[in-house]
Amino acid sequence: MIITAIRHTSVDVSSGICYGITDVSLAPTFRSELESIRRTLTDETFDALFSSSLSRCTKLANELFPEKQILIDQRLIELDFGDWEMQSWDTIFESPEGEVWFADYVHSACPGGESFTDLIKRGKTFLDDLKRTRFRNVVLFTHAGMIRALMCLLQHKTPEEAFQTPLVCGQILSFNLQQS
Repeated sequence: MIITAIRHTSVDVSSGICYGITDVSLAPTFRSELESIRRTLTDETFDALFSSSLSRCTKLANELFPEKQILIDQRLIELDFGDWEMQSWDTIFESPEGEVWFADYVHSACPGGESFTDLIKRGKTFLDDLKRTRFRNVVLFTHAGMIRALMCLLQHKTPEEAFQTPLVCGQILSFNLQQS
């Protein structure tokens, strides 16, 4: 099965702000980013379309495929940063909890949130369910965190390697999911 993962377009949040699962608005550049993605997907035919429940993903999915059913799956949302949602990364970095998390973001959960390991587990349950389908070509509208989890699960990258891979808003990546 081919999985096409599309990261949502740019958001209307100041640089340096942590916004994980917060349902933030899209940037004014949405229409131009949408058209760029549309041009890239011109000949793609998908068996199923899945989206994170956050509006930055559902809006993109519905605009690209207005006649198709979009299957909302909570497991595709971004990392839950808990108490850090909408806080400055500088403030987070300087806090005692931030020091712990930045030293081991793979295993340490954000206060009131989750760890990258938790996100990978969410991604794995989604992939396990997907393997039980007959789909051959699916698209996921999701977030950088989930795309990095897919890199770990499907490309066998370490979390560190996945986080060193640049991901821009609107980026499209393909993965191969072996069905058993």
